[in-house]
Amino acid sequence: MAIDAVIPAAGIGRRMGSAVPKQYLQLAGKTVLQRTLEIFLNSPLISRVIVCLKEGDPYFDSLPVSRDPRLIRAPGGAERCDSVLAGLWCSEAEWVMVHDAARPCLTGGDLRLLAEEAISRDGGLLCAPVRDTMKRAGEDMLIQGTVDRNGLYHALTPQMFRRTELLQALEDAASRGLKVTDESSAMELAGCRPLAVAGRADNIKITSQGDLELAEFILEGHRRNGIV
Repeated sequence: MAIDAVIPAAGIGRRMGSAVPKQYLQLAGKTVLQRTLEIFLNSPLISRVIVCLKEGDPYFDSLPVSRDPRLIRAPGGAERCDSVLAGLWCSEAEWVMVHDAARPCLTGGDLRLLAEEAISRDGGLLCAPVRDTMKRAGEDMLIQGTVDRNGLYHALTPQMFRRTELLQALEDAASRGLKVTDESSAMELAGCRPLAVAGRADNIKITSQGDLELAEFILEGHRRNGIV
């Protein structure tokens, strides 16, 4: 079964406050994006990797991975969902996995687990259960109450769906003026009930300098323990 990976990588990472987009920051000797793309290029489950880049991106060609023949470039959009749509149009696979460029700590084991579980259902996404006490605050940042965390999960990536169904769901959401923040949200709006696949909590998304340092620690732990 053909599975393509779509990696939206057109963001500029304002919250990071760095001179270059966060996907091009160095992480243990490689850029974040290089590490993320290698996860999928090294997986026998993935046919092709489609990376969605900002127009005029001056950094990507300097990455060793940019010359891999299985890698396809697609135009990035103003929003994540726009980039994903462009990536889907470049794919002909039955299934696609969409993954954040800034999640370089995904393991091959979680990638395989998602593929096995999602194919048997309407699709699915990696998730991690919420372990902390959840609070709801108002605009004044005063606590309004405690939220029951039972059944709550952090939505991670990859998220895996049939390409044609995801394409239709994202286009429908766009036509309604809805800016969905992940692929599962679009599928839910279309009436789908994606499967929550429990993944590793260390599949973090880099949004700050502290996250970059934590990611380096996680990758070193994976290396020491033989986790790939």
